[in-house]
Amino acid sequence: MVEIYDTTLRDGTQREGISLTVEEKLRVATLLDELGVHYIEGGWPGALPKDTEFFVRAEKELDLEHATLVAFGSTRRAGAEAASDPQLQALLEANTDVICVVGKSWDYHVTEALQTTLDEGVAMITDTVAFLKSEGKRVFLDAEHFFDGFKHNPDYALRVVAAAVEAGAERVILCDTNGGSLPSEIADTVTATAAAVPAAELGIHTHNDSGCAVANTLAAVNAGAIQVQGCINGYGERTGNADLCLVLPDLVLKMGIEAIPKERLTRLTTISHLIADLVNITIDPHHPYVGTSAFAHKAGLHTSALARRSDAYEHISPAEVGNTTRMVVSEMAGRSTVLGKAREQGLDLDDATAGSILATVKDLEARGYQIEAADGTFELIVRKATGWEQPFFELESFRVFTERRADGHVIAEATIKVHVKGERVVATAEGDGPVNALDRALRQALADTFPEVEHLRLTDYRVRVLDPAAGTAAVTRVLLEMSDGKQAWGTIGVHENIIEASWEAVADGVVVGLLRLI
Repeated sequence: MVEIYDTTLRDGTQREGISLTVEEKLRVATLLDELGVHYIEGGWPGALPKDTEFFVRAEKELDLEHATLVAFGSTRRAGAEAASDPQLQALLEANTDVICVVGKSWDYHVTEALQTTLDEGVAMITDTVAFLKSEGKRVFLDAEHFFDGFKHNPDYALRVVAAAVEAGAERVILCDTNGGSLPSEIADTVTATAAAVPAAELGIHTHNDSGCAVANTLAAVNAGAIQVQGCINGYGERTGNADLCLVLPDLVLKMGIEAIPKERLTRLTTISHLIADLVNITIDPHHPYVGTSAFAHKAGLHTSALARRSDAYEHISPAEVGNTTRMVVSEMAGRSTVLGKAREQGLDLDDATAGSILATVKDLEARGYQIEAADGTFELIVRKATGWEQPFFELESFRVFTERRADGHVIAEATIKVHVKGERVVATAEGDGPVNALDRALRQALADTFPEVEHLRLTDYRVRVLDPAAGTAAVTRVLLEMSDGKQAWGTIGVHENIIEASWEAVADGVVVGLLRLI
């Protein structure tokens, strides 16, 4: 078994751009407990007022089922007494059963950063651990800069580990604080440390500065580490900490190690995305295991094989981490891709129709469309290939203009003429820009007959110039995302006129929305 120690709420929040409120920290802690981690490092009470408040509220508001909350702090100061150190008192006041303290294990940091002797550096650790133990606490030691320290002065680094264990530290976590070590170095150092201090129960804490945080973590586990520290989605200072969204499935599914219950691993993708929403950083679609493209298949050869055997091009079943297989339709697709994608949308096709759709997709992509990014547009292509005609409206014309007034205020206005259920409807709307105005005008024209359009929102709008050498006459591609509040879909338009390209995408987006709402 390997213990999972999550430090998203402490080390993870040191990533540039992340700042969580106390309320958000409590929510993240609840999600981590749901995932099944063993320890949740809540923050540094006494050093940060927000973290102090978190521990006060956590005691009353958190009802953790699986995880143990941990307070993090530093050893006593050089030349001070542990019992009178205000930082250690703040740790005790956090009222957690477990306290993790960080201590220097690189002699260079002791003599240069702390400007004290190596003997005092060891005493700072032993005094702190012994004092907290005397207060009834379980104590972990984060041996900061351990791997760099072991390279430069292994005797001192090992002395720190031995002293911490003798003073009563339950776990000694070896930290690759600068993130510069490689897997072979990590494995060799963990093995040497375990041999030199056999009483030590070791953990691993890695950073990703050399791109090896996950590999280093797994190497340490293979070498005997029984605790893994990391952050959800790889958050953390600089380039981040070991990504638990990779470490967890690697441990459980690849290495067969009990880390969290396998059934809880099925919540990984959902929890990854929920926490990403809380920190307001979108997950990379290509993130292994939890990204939306992690099990997406575009090449016709792949999708053809997957149609016969689901494991042909997937290293695990996506369901094991709560993700799903996706078929991506593009000019590289084959008939099996089209058939599979159509089935996802509840549409049954014969081979001939699938071949016709594939030819249409290839023709459109040759003209600049990107069908793989527009599932809504693909759905309409499939429906039209079966003889379906959209029943909601028929465009007669539209007009859009932009007015800049003397006071600098800019306003866009769109007028649209459509036929709805045999009636001619004219609607005019203003917007922040021409596309916004056109979207509003269309929904206004449809609202009396199809009130469901009020639930539709344009949530993303992107423009790409396909042939910039043509200057202002260039063909533009418009990709947009529309949502009804429960699900989202993408549509696309391509034209030399950006307004026409936008209209194509907006109109298709509204049609798909009405299909799903009515």
